[in-house]
Amino acid sequence: MCGIVGFIGRKPAQNILLEGLRRLEYRGYDSAGLCTLTDHQFQLRKKAGRIQDLAALLRQQPATGTCGIGHTRWATHGPPTDVNAHPHLDQSGRLALVHNGVIENYHSIREHLTAAGHQFQSQTDTEVLAHLIGHHYDLIVQQRGKPEPAYLVEAVRRALKEVIGTYGIALLHADHPGLIIGARRGSPLLIGVGRHENFLASDVSAIVAHTRRVVYLNDFEIVTVTGDDFQVTTLDAASVTPEIREVEFTAEDTERGRFPHYMLKEIFEQPQAVQNAYRGRISHDECTAKLGGLNLTPSELRAVDRIVFVSCGTALHAGMVGEYLMEELARIPTEWEYASEFRYRNAPIEKNTLVFAISQSGETIDTLAAVRESRRKGHKTLAIVNVVGSTIAREVDGGVYMHAGPEIGVAATKTFTSQLTVMVLLSVLMGRMRHLSAPRGAEILRELERIPGKIERILAQNDTIATIAKQYAEANSFLFLARQHNYPIALEGALKLKEISYIHAEGYPAAEMKHGPIALVEPRTPSVFICPQNSIYEKTLANIEEVRARKGPVIAVGTEGDTELAKRADHVLYVPSTLEVLEPLLTVVPLQLLAYHIALCRGCDVDKPRNLAKSVTVE
Repeated sequence: MCGIVGFIGRKPAQNILLEGLRRLEYRGYDSAGLCTLTDHQFQLRKKAGRIQDLAALLRQQPATGTCGIGHTRWATHGPPTDVNAHPHLDQSGRLALVHNGVIENYHSIREHLTAAGHQFQSQTDTEVLAHLIGHHYDLIVQQRGKPEPAYLVEAVRRALKEVIGTYGIALLHADHPGLIIGARRGSPLLIGVGRHENFLASDVSAIVAHTRRVVYLNDFEIVTVTGDDFQVTTLDAASVTPEIREVEFTAEDTERGRFPHYMLKEIFEQPQAVQNAYRGRISHDECTAKLGGLNLTPSELRAVDRIVFVSCGTALHAGMVGEYLMEELARIPTEWEYASEFRYRNAPIEKNTLVFAISQSGETIDTLAAVRESRRKGHKTLAIVNVVGSTIAREVDGGVYMHAGPEIGVAATKTFTSQLTVMVLLSVLMGRMRHLSAPRGAEILRELERIPGKIERILAQNDTIATIAKQYAEANSFLFLARQHNYPIALEGALKLKEISYIHAEGYPAAEMKHGPIALVEPRTPSVFICPQNSIYEKTLANIEEVRARKGPVIAVGTEGDTELAKRADHVLYVPSTLEVLEPLLTVVPLQLLAYHIALCRGCDVDKPRNLAKSVTVE
C-alpha cells in the first residue's frame, strides 16, 4: 500500500524524491519522509500528514545530496506519527530503510534484538527490519574488518531469510554513499534505468518523468543500484539477467490537466478507455472478438466448461457482471469469488475450469495469492490487468491488458468500465465458439463501438448531476437497487459513495428489498434505482412504487426519453438506450458522478479518501 522511491545519480536528490512521492501519494498518505546521504552523513526528514507537510518541512530544513530514498505511508503497525514515519534507522543510525509490506514475525525479532541491547524508537515492523539488517551487517564487519558493499548485500540476504511476511524495501548505508539496495517479496518494486542515474520505485508513475525504461523485480530478488549500473540477484545469490521494458505512458498522462481532481478526469476519460479496451480486438468479418494474449488455442477455449472470476473491490463487481455476460452469451457456468476468500478455501474446482483474475494494478496481494493457489493446483489461470509488467501479468498463463492508462484516483472509475469492456469481448469470443449466432455477435460488437459516444452524452449531464447531488449530500444512508446485469452496478454505486463521501450505502437486487432492507426506507434515506427500459423494467418500476409508498426519496437511472420513470422518481439520471448486456457500461457513469459531487459537497478529499490506498499490497 505504501509508496517507495529511490534515486542515485548526479542531480540533487531531494526534489526528485519529493516529486516521486507526490506521484505515489495515492498509495498511502498517512505520513511521508525521505533520507539523503552526503559526506557519509544522513539527512533524515519525515512528517505525519500529507506530502505537502513534508514539503513544508524541507523548505525549512533542506536535505542535500545526490542519493536518497523516500516513502509515503499507509499505516499498518503504529498510528501515523512523525516517529512512525519512514525512513527508519538501525541501531547504529547509519542504515536507513523504507518498506512496503508487513513483517509478520517482527515481534519475536524485536524481542531478540532488544535482548541484544537494541533500543527502538517506533511501533513499526519496519524499524525492526532495519535493526535486523544493521545487526547482521555490523556482525559481518566485525568478523571481516573494513566495511565493503558486498557485506551490506550479504546482511540484507541474511536478514530477509529470517523474516516472515511481505516486503518491498530500499535502503542506504552511510558507509557506502554510492549505493542503494532494494529487494521484494509480495510488494512491488521496480528499477528505473536512466542515463548516469537510476531509480527504485513501487510504481512507474513515480519515475516516468525521468525515464520510461524499467525493470520489474520478481519475488526474492535483490538489486544493487549505483548511478551508472545495477545488478539483480536472487536471495540465494544467483545471478539474474533482467529484462528492460518500455513504459507505454508518459508523465503528462499522470497529470490532472484541466480537472480539479484525478477522479473527475478519469471519469471523463472513460470514452477513450473503453475504446482502448476494444481497439484492434473486434473482427466484424467473423462477428467475434480477437484476444491473442489468452495463450490458449481455440480447442482449449472450447474445452472450458466452467469459469471462476477472482478479484477484490471494484474489480469483483466487474467479475459479477462477467458472470451474467458469460452465462447469457456463452452458456458457460460462471461464478465469482472474493480473492481473499478463494486463497484460503479448499473449493473443489473441476478439471476444465478456467480461473480468471481481475486486478487494475496487477499487484493486489489477495488476487495474486489466489492466482498462485490456482496455478499450484494445476488450473489454467488468466488475468485482466491494466499495468504491463505487473506481478500478476507475469505469473499467469495469459490474459488481457486493459490499456486504460494510469489511474491515480483511489476510487476506480475508468478501469472499471475497461474491465467491463473486456468482459464483453471475452463473453462474445467464448459465445461464438458455442451457441452465439453471428448476427447476435455482430449486433453486440457494433453496439459496443457506439458506447464511447453514449458515455459522452452522459458526461454532458455533469452539471445537472452536481445540482441533484447537493440535495442529498446530508443523507446518512443510501440504498442502491437494481436487477440482473445492473445488480453489480448497484453494488459499485454504493461502494463509490462509501469510498469517497463516507456515507453508509448498501447495494441489493431490487426484489430482495422486501426481504429486509425495506425496513431502512424512510424520508431521510434515498434509494437509487437503476431502471433502464429493458426486459425487467416493469418489475423494477413496481419496486420503486414500494419505496414511494413509504415516503422514501427515489433517484433513478433511466433511459433517455422515459417519461413514465420521471413520474415515479424524484430525480432521474438519464443514459442512452443500448443492448441489455451492455447497460452496465452506461449505468455506472452517472453513479460515479453522483458520488463524486456528493463527496465534494461534504468537503471530502475525493482523490485520497481516508483509510484507503490505491493498490492493496498487504493483507
